[in-house]
Amino acid sequence: MEKEDARYQKLEQLHERRKQVVRLHRKGYGVMAIVELTGLSYPAARLAIDLYEEGAAATLKPRPQARTPGDGRRLNADQEEAIRRTICDKRPEQLKMESALWTRGAVMLFIEQEYAVKLSIRAVGDYLKRWGFTPKKPIKRAYEQRPESVKQWIDQEYPAIEKRAKAKGGETHWGDETALVNTDVRSRSYAPKGQTPVTMAVRGTRQKLSMISTVTNQGKASWMIIDGAFNHEKLIELFEVLVADGKRAGKKVFLIIDNLGVHHCKPVKAWLAEHQADIEVFYLPSYSPELNLDERLNADLKHVIRTRVPVRTKAKLHAAAKNHMAFIETHLERMKSYFQDLRVKYAA
Repeated sequence: MEKEDARYQKLEQLHERRKQVVRLHRKGYGVMAIVELTGLSYPAARLAIDLYEEGAAATLKPRPQARTPGDGRRLNADQEEAIRRTICDKRPEQLKMESALWTRGAVMLFIEQEYAVKLSIRAVGDYLKRWGFTPKKPIKRAYEQRPESVKQWIDQEYPAIEKRAKAKGGETHWGDETALVNTDVRSRSYAPKGQTPVTMAVRGTRQKLSMISTVTNQGKASWMIIDGAFNHEKLIELFEVLVADGKRAGKKVFLIIDNLGVHHCKPVKAWLAEHQADIEVFYLPSYSPELNLDERLNADLKHVIRTRVPVRTKAKLHAAAKNHMAFIETHLERMKSYFQDLRVKYAA
């Protein structure tokens, strides 16, 4: 008979098995015979007999082996809180560590360096799980970004712009530029395990277009697809379109864009100075593209272009982009959903 492991039985089951052993013992069966009849291991059967002989049946009931919270932990509450705070507030390189991310190994090394407590990778994982920490894909952020400038933008500058736009009966736009390439196929494709899927390459027909666009908090988009390099002339052309639309609606344009050099060039500044009654331009903090709502519009378009069969001509690339932008224009809820991104929710 296959032996049972008493360690993995429930307390009630183990109690019944021990009583079975005692009944057979009282009938005169030897230990090895009991092992054969019950399927228990020799140590489990021997223990039941010894417990019975020492204290009768009352001692047969196994006691719960419960651990109280905190048993076996090598870090005290203050140390755990300090480690949690460090992981939330600091990156490993800020602490002169070689790791770029807070992995279990990095946390293990930090604990050893800071508190002279050496834990296993598994133990560190248990601590992280207990603290409610889970592994996530990190947000990419430029080293040059200044957190204080981002905070000032979110807490002070943008609320002031929005307040001014409402007072003037204006409309807030978020603007950005992006490049579209027909050979850029990313996304994922299913294939049998161990086999890498293959996409059809577009040889010698790499085509590229640019697009400049704006999107409002109400889900309205304006856009221009550009065949060639983006420059100040194209930017001013977009300004003219926005101003014309604003005049028809009786609304002044409040445009938020990033700090690209062409946005600050002399021709642009001169044009804006002449049309300041119709449009005002504001600039996001440097190296902070994640704060721009229009980045989500660009990502939406690129995702569609990348997941389709690569087109071979610039005309087809232009048509694909135009068709998707026309689709977006008629689906305001899709654009409003961009605000679900936590990084731009401040402007919702």
